[in-house]
Amino acid sequence: MPDTKKSSERISPKKLSNLKVVVLCVAAATTFWILNALNKDDYTTIVDFPIEFSFDQENYMAVKPLPESVQIEISGNGWDLLRKYFNVNNTPYILELDRPANSDYILTSDLKRTFSEFITPTQLVSIVDDSIHYQIDPIRTVKLTPVLDTTSFSLAENFRLVDQPVFEPNQITVKGPESIIELFEGKYPINLDENRLKDDLTKNIELSASKELEKFISLEEKSVAVSLDLVAFLEGNKRLKIKKINFPRTVSLEEEDPLIMMYYLVDERKTDELKEIEFEAILDFAKRNKQDSTIDVQVRPMPAFLDQVRIEPSRFRLRYE
Repeated sequence: MPDTKKSSERISPKKLSNLKVVVLCVAAATTFWILNALNKDDYTTIVDFPIEFSFDQENYMAVKPLPESVQIEISGNGWDLLRKYFNVNNTPYILELDRPANSDYILTSDLKRTFSEFITPTQLVSIVDDSIHYQIDPIRTVKLTPVLDTTSFSLAENFRLVDQPVFEPNQITVKGPESIIELFEGKYPINLDENRLKDDLTKNIELSASKELEKFISLEEKSVAVSLDLVAFLEGNKRLKIKKINFPRTVSLEEEDPLIMMYYLVDERKTDELKEIEFEAILDFAKRNKQDSTIDVQVRPMPAFLDQVRIEPSRFRLRYE
């Protein structure tokens, strides 16, 4: 079996030493060039310069994140530009707002003189944007009416609210920026978190702002009690007595002696009153549909405590002799 010869090329210590010298020379030359270049005064660049807003935060609140910097074009010494470009020890420029709610922007042209003085010895060439936008609202304290969030509860089948929910206290004090307060439109939604209710309810609910609003608003009241009165609606039906009105002698119903039924839900508190009522199925010839010779059934009387009233059949075809 033939022998295999291995060979490897290695850099000699002398060549390695010479390579290190070359690298050090290149690095030194580059460093010298950079240092020399940075000492020159004829550079221009665009940087993001930090800014801060100063206003009365007890009576006003920002409802959107405030700008933290503004783009400016500057010229000057390379070292100064490098520090400003990388925001090294840059003191933010303060924007004083005496009445922040009177406007939602600042014209940068109004800042040019003071900005130029602030960034010396660097020279300000221009402020890139023509305006700085913000939204700061006056803080208001208002009283809102509590209302149930209709998506936060449900009633059992055939149950109804007797009246509007009762709240204690009947108003909720909310403090926050004006535009956020206006979103409530005078009402504060209450989350009941109940399903298929069929009994009267009194519940104490802790109040808290939603995650989206908790950083903007505060609530004076910590809780609110809500009371609901419920009533059941019972299913029922009645056979109706037919009463024809304005029928000529030559007109009759195609179906002789029809059976007309009324199906309904009735407020359980009104069942005795319902027993005393005589219902009629009114067929008024004057209200017929002349195009298809049909007539609709009208029920009289129709008390308000009935719900989901259904008549079968609800329409009849006329026959002319």
